[in-house]
Amino acid sequence: MTFSISEGEEKNNQVIFQFKADATDVKFQLSGETDNIFFIDPEGILYYTGLLDRENKAVHELQVEVLDAGGNRVQGPVPITIKVEDINDNRPIFLQKQYNGTVRQNSRPGKPFIYVNATDRDDPTTLHAQLFYRIAVQLPKINDVMYFQINNKTGGISLTRAGSQELDPLKNARYDLVVSVMDMGGQSANSFSDTVPVNVVVEENIWKAPGTITIKENSTEPYPIKITQVQWNDPGAHYSLFEKESLTRFPFSIDHDGIIYVIQPLDREEKESYVFYATVKDETGLPLAKPLEIHVEVTDINDNPPVCPAPETVFEVQENEKIGSNIGAFLAYDMDQKNTVNSFLQYEIVEQSPLLPSDGLFSIQIITGIIQLAKRSLRKQDQPQYHLKVQVSDPAFKTICNVTVNVIDINDQIPIFEKNNYGNLTVDENVAVGTTILTIQATDGDEPFTGSSKILYSITQGDPDRKLVIDTDPLTNAGYVKINKPLDFEAVSMYNLVIKAENPEPLVDNVQYNSSSYARFILMVSDVNEPPVFSQTLYQAQISENAEKNTKLIMVNATDPEGRAVSYSMSEDTRGWLRIDGVTGEIFTMGHLDREAENEYRVKVIATEKGTHAKVSTKHTNFEEKVYEVSVKINDAGFPPLENIVSFPVTMCKCASNGLCFREADSFHGIPTVGMAIGTLLTVFLVIGVILIFTFIHLKKKKNQNETNIESAQSPESIPLRT
Repeated sequence: MTFSISEGEEKNNQVIFQFKADATDVKFQLSGETDNIFFIDPEGILYYTGLLDRENKAVHELQVEVLDAGGNRVQGPVPITIKVEDINDNRPIFLQKQYNGTVRQNSRPGKPFIYVNATDRDDPTTLHAQLFYRIAVQLPKINDVMYFQINNKTGGISLTRAGSQELDPLKNARYDLVVSVMDMGGQSANSFSDTVPVNVVVEENIWKAPGTITIKENSTEPYPIKITQVQWNDPGAHYSLFEKESLTRFPFSIDHDGIIYVIQPLDREEKESYVFYATVKDETGLPLAKPLEIHVEVTDINDNPPVCPAPETVFEVQENEKIGSNIGAFLAYDMDQKNTVNSFLQYEIVEQSPLLPSDGLFSIQIITGIIQLAKRSLRKQDQPQYHLKVQVSDPAFKTICNVTVNVIDINDQIPIFEKNNYGNLTVDENVAVGTTILTIQATDGDEPFTGSSKILYSITQGDPDRKLVIDTDPLTNAGYVKINKPLDFEAVSMYNLVIKAENPEPLVDNVQYNSSSYARFILMVSDVNEPPVFSQTLYQAQISENAEKNTKLIMVNATDPEGRAVSYSMSEDTRGWLRIDGVTGEIFTMGHLDREAENEYRVKVIATEKGTHAKVSTKHTNFEEKVYEVSVKINDAGFPPLENIVSFPVTMCKCASNGLCFREADSFHGIPTVGMAIGTLLTVFLVIGVILIFTFIHLKKKKNQNETNIESAQSPESIPLRT
């Protein structure tokens, strides 16, 4: 039998249970853990007297027996368990009177750095002993922000997110906390509590990037070599490295203690610095902090010899130069680090060939490498070329470089044009850019293929917009005048040009350019009949398919660069839906539009110059000398258009120097005299004029007759031309 009795209440003769026996004249006896608290009377009533305390004894094990008058047991024993039920009669108590903890700035939020512990003697299986922790006080409390938090069940104290970001030992190195603990899970107003002070010291974060690391290139030490270490605030972190830029090889590694190694030799000439990142993660792979940027600089050793600028360096010096004149700067280079002793170079001439007229004709400045004329002025007829060997040295290496010095003729001759006036030249305004329109020639008496004899041509007058440019043939010094920018007859029809020929080398002091180095020519730009230009490349319009006939759709506009009148026509009107006014450019509907047949209809509009005359010219010059019959088709812009064909003879003959037509006596049989020929030509042209007049009158009448029937006409492109 089991009975439960609450602790904490003092009772006198509190009945628990009454036992009964089957026999008579018997008595009951109680034994076991009575502790002078539990009793049974002769009638079998079980009771207790006094105060039960679960914390002293939570369970009492008893036995009840039935005895006869002689004291012999007739029943039993019956086991009885008395459980003392808990009441909340104990307050929680912290195990220490004070706790001291240390935390590093930027530590991970929520990771405990100290635990506080309290105990409660009440039954741990009941709410009476369920403890609840909280931070009651934080001093100082900046901007009313809590930097610390506590796990209310475990008592683990950690940083809040704000604390992880804001804690700084330079601002506040210590914080005082008061932590309270409550039983009853902190949910009851009748719960007991206790408090304890917690002193927290803030230490500097050790997860910091090291300063710039220097590593000597091509080190002979055994690899890997420790170069630095990074460390997280708490043990057990996992470290790794990753590159900032993609490298062909990544010569660094990191171990589980955060020690960073270089694992192979570095070459400063290959890469002089590295930037990479170190990361730290917890045991689950989550980042504990931002990556650290690691900078490594590779320091130089003198492992590179000086390098010549070229297999052979060539300088030129004019004859009769003064002693001390600079011939040129000879500059070698060194792959070692700049501005260090490893790349500091010195120069010395160790050989001159030939030794004519003497040795030591040249000197070189030790530091700058400037080569100078050291003794006397040179003459090309004595020796046109010298070979020097220049020794270039750094503290560890020496290199021999080859230098050639050419003695060149002085520029004492000016360029002279073969003729100073190239006359008049006529070109069409549409001549292509890059076309050569004239070849000019000047000569120079200085040594060929030198800066003294090379000729450069420039236009000094008459071409402010640089429409022309002149290229020089490097072998012949001929100048080719070319079109540099498009010509425009309407803008400028004539250019009066002055050309100068000069050398890239300066002339000697006592020689000057004169009129022999200048030439003139006049460029005439002839007009080219340019086509009209539309104001837009594409015209668009919208119209309903049920629009009435002769509805105006759109108007196009074109202008002629020469200012002539323009007429309009239309092509590719495959369905005959549209017509155009040849004078105004207005486009109208001609019939029923059908969107289902064409929802987008495209036609081409042609703009044509009107007028009034035509010029006949030849396409080539290799004609047989005879009379050619030329036929010309003439049409108008009417609706519908009318046309006619006229023919006239053209006589081909040689041209004499005075521009007149010249024919040998026996070239053609029956050829008339010059006077007769002129008369014949005049007659032919008169007849042509009369024919043209009558043709146009006839065309005009036809046009007027057809205007009355314009509504019923088809598109002009679909009507055959009539003679």
